[in-house]
Amino acid sequence: MTAPAPQLKQTPLNAAHRNLSGRMVDFLGWDMPVQYAAGTVEEHMRTRTRAGLFDVSHMGEVEIKGAGSISFVNELTSNDASKLTDGQAQYSTLTTPQGTVIDDLLVYRFAGDHLMLVVNAGTTEKDWNWINSHHIGQPVELLNASSDYCQLALQGPRAQSILQPLTTTPLETIKYYHFTRGTVENIPAIISRTGYTGEDGFEIYAPADRAEQLWQKLLDAGNFGSPEGVLPCGLAARNTLRLEAGLALYGHEIDETTTLLEANLGWICKFSKPSFIGREALARQKEEGVRRRLVGFEMTERGIARDDQEVLINGNRAGRVTSGSPAPFLKKNIGFAYVPAEFAEPGQSLQIDVRGRLLGAQVVKTPFYKRS
Repeated sequence: MTAPAPQLKQTPLNAAHRNLSGRMVDFLGWDMPVQYAAGTVEEHMRTRTRAGLFDVSHMGEVEIKGAGSISFVNELTSNDASKLTDGQAQYSTLTTPQGTVIDDLLVYRFAGDHLMLVVNAGTTEKDWNWINSHHIGQPVELLNASSDYCQLALQGPRAQSILQPLTTTPLETIKYYHFTRGTVENIPAIISRTGYTGEDGFEIYAPADRAEQLWQKLLDAGNFGSPEGVLPCGLAARNTLRLEAGLALYGHEIDETTTLLEANLGWICKFSKPSFIGREALARQKEEGVRRRLVGFEMTERGIARDDQEVLINGNRAGRVTSGSPAPFLKKNIGFAYVPAEFAEPGQSLQIDVRGRLLGAQVVKTPFYKRS
């Protein structure tokens, strides 16, 4: 007898997505909308030109409290948490002793004795177990607060003007990668000027039981339903937006087989710290030089490269596509791939095996898209 499929996890907005006719899919064990009625391209373009609203409540949150919070996080992560000030966030990674990536994450500093890690949905349990395995003897308290929060991302050039009427917090004072506590429609919230789309915008953390109220207020404030209004956006648009912006996706560009230096993330690898897990391996690789490197490419022949398709250079197998897609705003077909380091310079010719057809591509500088 076949075992029943495991029950998918749901964010607090599951019913709201279904009411909006969101097309739901199994995303890493979560029941999530991949797109809505407007379609992925329109959701992408609306976010680039006006505003898009994303449910990212499936992300995990780990709170760390106590006098040793900063030193504890600094040992586990590649970036330098000691450089943060209260109300500031940073992009970082959990690293293995080999310098590869357990997960990428954001570190939020509320105070010197209170940090929060925001981790990926599909790795929350793995991350929690890894963090706990290093907890013994450390003067900190750990809390997996993932179920306590909803997280909504309002992204795009109109994000500030849509959100401002709903909060007394002066949003223009929040710098990029900074955050503050406040209220949105009288709902207690963390308001963070961060995102995963390449646009200006905010990520709002609020009590999970207020998710539907907050979602609806943001749609109403953004004139959802009008041609110029905010659009709810699914996973597909989130992926094409981050790819255009040259942002890595865990499980694609980075994972436990890729090092930070191979993935061009040396800028969050702080060798100035006396120690962190993986420091020695990464320092050794930096000295010896990487043998392969992540590159961005665009197709020079008609065709779309897709994830895991083979990359050839001079007729020889050289790597695989980690992410590939049309870029709706740029009107190009783009992707990421790992190639031998000697072939990583912009202008390098590639071929992508697209279902048995070898199609031309070339390495280009990233990000593919950068807002003005």
